[in-house]
Amino acid sequence: MAHINNMPKIDTKSGYNKTTSTFHSKRTPTPLPSNENLDITTFISARAHHGTIAYIDATTGARLTFADVWKAVESVSSSLCDHGIRKGDVILLLSPNSIYFPIICLSVMSLGAIITTTNPLNTKNEISKQIADSKPVLAFTIVDLLPKLAGAGVPVVVIDSSSSTGFKGFNVVNTLSQMMMTKPKHKRVKETVSQDDTATLLYSSGTTGASKGVISSHRNLMAMVQTVIGRFRLGDQDNQQTFLCTVPMFHIYGLVAFATGLIASGATVVVLSKFEMHEMLSSIGKYNVSYLPLVPPILVALVNNADVIKKKYDLKSLKFVLSGGAPLSKEVTEGFMEKYQGVTIMQGYGLTESTGIGASTDTVEESRRYGTAGMLSANMEAKIVDTETGRALAVNQTGELWLKGPTVMKGYFSNPEATASTLDSTGWLRTGDLCYIDEEGFIFVVDRLKELIKYKGYQVPPAELEALLLTHPEIDDCAVIPFPDKNVGQFPMAYVVRKTGSNLSEKEVMDFVSKQVAPYKRIRRVAFIGSVPKNPSGKILRKDLIKLATSKL
Repeated sequence: MAHINNMPKIDTKSGYNKTTSTFHSKRTPTPLPSNENLDITTFISARAHHGTIAYIDATTGARLTFADVWKAVESVSSSLCDHGIRKGDVILLLSPNSIYFPIICLSVMSLGAIITTTNPLNTKNEISKQIADSKPVLAFTIVDLLPKLAGAGVPVVVIDSSSSTGFKGFNVVNTLSQMMMTKPKHKRVKETVSQDDTATLLYSSGTTGASKGVISSHRNLMAMVQTVIGRFRLGDQDNQQTFLCTVPMFHIYGLVAFATGLIASGATVVVLSKFEMHEMLSSIGKYNVSYLPLVPPILVALVNNADVIKKKYDLKSLKFVLSGGAPLSKEVTEGFMEKYQGVTIMQGYGLTESTGIGASTDTVEESRRYGTAGMLSANMEAKIVDTETGRALAVNQTGELWLKGPTVMKGYFSNPEATASTLDSTGWLRTGDLCYIDEEGFIFVVDRLKELIKYKGYQVPPAELEALLLTHPEIDDCAVIPFPDKNVGQFPMAYVVRKTGSNLSEKEVMDFVSKQVAPYKRIRRVAFIGSVPKNPSGKILRKDLIKLATSKL
């Protein structure tokens, strides 16, 4: 892709092309590999860098050098072949963050097999739905999570045990430690993997709220890796950095950036198995962390408790905080920079469907464009489309943000209808976000067409909770909305219409839901209502309910 300054008819200030009604990235384009027969693992392993330590377990201090990682990947991929794993097979990974998470992913993808991840907090029922859809032929998990795979009929490799025996009732076929000790078969036939082949199958709530498998190719992942390395200017001998992985590796950003991408740059990744504020803060000084990814509610907590935190923890190595999930306000941005001087805030915007890439702020000055999601990432294009007419709009006009670029997904797994409604025939991705792009190329998210609730960065689809509530024998109708909360961002609130004669209580509603969903999806507030407001076509008027719920705040 040509650099914006070399392209005719484009406003270099906003990136807008009047002829095509398209916004172009103002970032320097990142190079993409020309070899079509290339998998993401080979692409990463072939990159030269000067790094020594690849991964550190924040809790135990256990370390993996880059040599350890690549030796393990060779052994595990060879062992997977012995188990009959071939190109196109789906492998499920059910695990909290771990220094072994990257080894599993890289091994699977090196064979042209497909990695599908799931949230360890999900219930057995939620995981079984994903298994039924993706049809994995093998699963990796830890001992504590084995019960969530009970009855799934999938052979299992246990990650955190040295023996594959003693797991009665489970088809445990191996352990990761045994696989890592396998001597690689250098004569094994390696199937040709192309950039267009599927690498990951991650599940996203999408626009409608029904969970769908997002198909990302090896090319998508390579483009994301190149963007991350270019954004943070990594890979130089004089720029050795340490990242603290606080985000879940089962999520697109954690998987591609922290579980695979950063290994291409020589950076060190310190892995938190689960988020805990004290361990996060103590790890910064203990491991000389320079980059810290966060969601906005945690960043707010750092601002509000800055005096105590700075007295108790050594944060002098910290240089950058990376925030995503929602734009930061002026108060939060300025409050953070005042309390933590010398630390730069960088923000990012992306979707699972765009392999976590879309827009970012890369400097203090850019982050001070308050409320922005940032400027278009390298190699990306955007349109702002009128939701009524379908017409592409110009600078400072609000419509749905469409994205196009090398990180945009191939489509949804076995769901042509959902794919057609999200991707147009020329590769434009409808994000479901109402946005405008200003005269300097900054994207501002005005509202969400998608009705997802963002709880601590987790996506909670209201439609899923509504479908569950309607199975309760005493509920006639319901609606679930996001309720604002300074500590978690938003939490699910339910408006419930009781059946005639019912005395159903708020606690009973919350208990009914909590037994069937992951903790982050739980209903945390209930209000009873005579009827749910809907438009003539039957669509819930959530904005009216949000206004009602927040009117007394």
